[in-house]
Amino acid sequence: MSTHQPQGNGKHDDGHIMVLLIGFVLLALLLTTVVAAASSLYLGHKKLLSMADGAALAAADTFVLNGGTASTDPGTLLTDQGVSAAAAAYLADSPTPQSLAGITLAAGTGAADGRTAQVSLTGVVHPIFINFLVPEGIPITATGTARAQLVR
Repeated sequence: MSTHQPQGNGKHDDGHIMVLLIGFVLLALLLTTVVAAASSLYLGHKKLLSMADGAALAAADTFVLNGGTASTDPGTLLTDQGVSAAAAAYLADSPTPQSLAGITLAAGTGAADGRTAQVSLTGVVHPIFINFLVPEGIPITATGTARAQLVR
């Protein structure tokens, strides 16, 4: 029975595992930071989209009756001014989510076809962990639409 002894004393490998371990920990922390920042951007966009949808729904309720005769049913008519005013009132009454700032109406808010309210909002997201890299935040835009329709 022979015992195999490693040649040399193995002292030259001391500390290499620690360097690898530190490298892997740093890589894991970096990956976690990137995923958390991307998630906060995604959630901020979803919150802004929810606000845009709510504002569009409120704006779609500002229609006026259009036409209608003995043979045709009346329709709905939305105006750009009515949509913008209703969306601004909705935003004034809604609380601003904590992760968003500077929410304003954007270009494109209105009723291009007279039946569909389109509300575009812009806001600024401040992502977690990397806020020091982008202290002014990251601007995002979301658009919500709602259609005014009369039914019997």
